[in-house]
Amino acid sequence: MQYDRRNRSIQYVMSTLMFEPDEMEQLRQAFAPAEFVQVSLWDDTGIARALEHADVALIVGDLDERYLGAPRLAWVHCDHSGLTRSAVPEVFERGLIVTGSAGRSAPALAQHGFYFALGLTFDARRLFEMQDAHLWRFIEGYEKKLALWGGTLGIVGFGHTAREMARLGKAFGMRVIVYRRSPAEQAADVDRMLSSDDGDTLGPLLNEADVVMIAAQLTDATHHLFSADEFAQMKSTAFIINMARGEIIDQNALVKALHAGEIAGAGLDVATPEPLPADSPLWDFPNVMITPHVTPALPDRTQRSIDIIVENIRRYRGGRPLLNALTERDVYTQKQRT
Repeated sequence: MQYDRRNRSIQYVMSTLMFEPDEMEQLRQAFAPAEFVQVSLWDDTGIARALEHADVALIVGDLDERYLGAPRLAWVHCDHSGLTRSAVPEVFERGLIVTGSAGRSAPALAQHGFYFALGLTFDARRLFEMQDAHLWRFIEGYEKKLALWGGTLGIVGFGHTAREMARLGKAFGMRVIVYRRSPAEQAADVDRMLSSDDGDTLGPLLNEADVVMIAAQLTDATHHLFSADEFAQMKSTAFIINMARGEIIDQNALVKALHAGEIAGAGLDVATPEPLPADSPLWDFPNVMITPHVTPALPDRTQRSIDIIVENIRRYRGGRPLLNALTERDVYTQKQRT
């Protein structure tokens, strides 16, 4: 008889998380009286054995066929933010609940976005070059540069990281425009809210923003959301910053826009592919800053992950919607065709 995944009881939990012992104990207690089995991430045999019984799996990476085919598995928590690689149609065909740890690093990611914004605004690369050369001299054209204060910040997406970006934007004295998928009430740190579900387009944000920060999920709808037409709509003095996923930007179009001077520069923590190949022209633009998909951690990042899981245990057992759960609108199939 086929197992009914609508059953919200938890009898057996498998974990590949690598937290400290006292942190793992928090999870054991939260899942009690369920059996809680810790398996090494590299123990394929142990994982396969545990998945024969598991109702819930807590994993370091993303879903694969082992989890999609597990006979009793009803809920999988992936302990990271972007769930693109797990957002496959089979998840919904099989009735799995898949959640992530979005929000655990949001303040740091937002600060990373402003690291790019400040570095590009102040021409940090050239200033560091001068420092390395022990040169104290005036930079031609520097007097025409404008600080972030008084400018407009455009944010694409409005999840945890984007909300922190909006808060920081206000702290920097910026006007904030947001473009998101679903309509929502006006947020305190947002001056104008646009929603694709309401029929809004990116146009107003692109026309007005001095800095565009991408913090949206990668889905079929956002794949290459930024391409030639979007770069052409941006101000020639504007910067684009991607803290989400590389595929949201058509990278070839970005290179062309930079060559043509359609935009003033870019800050990229993500790329297509990753690692970014050594021969990519993006490395050599003086107005492009690149970081290898890495951000300093928050001191309480692991505890923030645990708090999300513990809250979701309560919600799961109570039959309520879970935090950071994938929906069918999050499906990403482009990776199967590109």
